[in-house]
Amino acid sequence: MPVAADQLVTVSEFRRLPEGPPYYQLIHGRLLVSPSPNRYHQDICQNLLVMLRNHLDKHPVGVVYHSPSDVYLTSYDAYQPDLYFVSNANAGILTPQGAAGAPDLVVEILSAGTEHYDRELKRKVYAQAGVKELWLIDPDAKEVQVHRLNPKSRKSVIAYGPRSRFRSALLPDLVIRTDKVFQASRLG
Repeated sequence: MPVAADQLVTVSEFRRLPEGPPYYQLIHGRLLVSPSPNRYHQDICQNLLVMLRNHLDKHPVGVVYHSPSDVYLTSYDAYQPDLYFVSNANAGILTPQGAAGAPDLVVEILSAGTEHYDRELKRKVYAQAGVKELWLIDPDAKEVQVHRLNPKSRKSVIAYGPRSRFRSALLPDLVIRTDKVFQASRLG
């Protein structure tokens, strides 16, 4: 699908692209392609995926998916978050392609090339679309920022450092240990 540099791409046009790689995200109508994440990014993603899947095996309250999996939020926004959780109550958004609507929880692991998008543009669209919670994970600072995107939350952002524990309001029986989140592979 040829696209002029100044032409906005819709989700409908985005869905007609050939399956990747390379994998694209559609951010405010602009196609964004980025290189594969580094190994530490992948370690963090796998650590969280294992924690969430193990928890969901014991407490089947929803499902978790990892990138690349498309999340369609507006006519001009289709993201591939590192991880996203969809509760059983919200399962109607799931499609064969990913999710057509707001997951309950989105996890974005920051990198130099995508941090601006994750912290600014995507966070705003996630909030407007109805995502309840966004975790922004900073591998360099070893910090997890939990953004409660519900405007009625008393404290909308809480940061957890490298030796913290926290719970999500969406998965109250799960305790996340940040030292386990930031654990690098043994071969690292």
